[in-house]
Amino acid sequence: MSAATGRGLVPRRLMRAIVRLTVRPLLTPTVPVRRQRRLLDAIGGVARLPRGTRVSTVELGGRPAERIEPPGADPTRAVLYLHGGGFTVGSRTTHRALAAHLAAAAGSPVYVLDYRLAPEHPFPAALDDATAAHDDLLRDGLDPGRVAMAGDSAGGGLAVAAAVRLRENGTPLPGALALISPWADLTLTTVRDDPRDPMLRRAWLRSCAARYSGAADPGAPELSPLFADLAGLPPMLVHAGEDEILRVDAQRLCARARAADVPVTERTLPGLWHVAHLHAGLVAESTAAARELGAFLLGSIGDADGAGQAGARTA
Repeated sequence: MSAATGRGLVPRRLMRAIVRLTVRPLLTPTVPVRRQRRLLDAIGGVARLPRGTRVSTVELGGRPAERIEPPGADPTRAVLYLHGGGFTVGSRTTHRALAAHLAAAAGSPVYVLDYRLAPEHPFPAALDDATAAHDDLLRDGLDPGRVAMAGDSAGGGLAVAAAVRLRENGTPLPGALALISPWADLTLTTVRDDPRDPMLRRAWLRSCAARYSGAADPGAPELSPLFADLAGLPPMLVHAGEDEILRVDAQRLCARARAADVPVTERTLPGLWHVAHLHAGLVAESTAAARELGAFLLGSIGDADGAGQAGARTA
């Protein structure tokens, strides 16, 4: 594994251009989903992990997952990471670097779950897998308040939906939610194309929403947790890039959570795009953003006394 420092190897402007030229053309309804997955995995393989990171394959909730562990990680804590990709693409490979930098900052193992993807496995497959993985971590004996959920884009929305379902089931909730540009409204009510966004276009998001929703209503709360009752959910940190078309949706989710008395910290990242955290270890600003999320998780689930209180929150 290569070492990553606070200095960026790739200037932010250059990485923005690379994303526009390599990723954006793939994220379109005209490119077959299987091809999108294959090429995005290849792009994601170019990553720099912090020195000493250990990566192993495990199983959670009946699904493969990757346990990413930094040196000195506290085994009594865990972060369940739900990757983005519109519920149709993305994997352990595409999100390994992000998860590794998150783990290093949080001082905790991070589990990147390969939940089932649409269109082969539409709703509720991903949600079922996420909640089953969380339940497995608790069965392993972890204190619920020392387990956090994190995710980006579709995975961010999935983390919120999973927390709501856990609450409804009476399962102890995670100690915190760390969300990057959460896609929490599959109806795309406020999403509009914007030339400043180098990655996302509405047409691709619309196709992903249709593939994941299947026969279900995309506005149902379990698919679009923006419309769910968020009362009682754990503290959230929400990041969104200044230059992305899901920024308004992230703001809407924060407003809804605050209205439900959920503690929310909201950050708009200047000059960054959708989930720029993926370039942690390569772009200085991306590394800093991942570290900020990790520091939030460390502060939320690192204190055994506070964590126990957080874990006691149920419906």
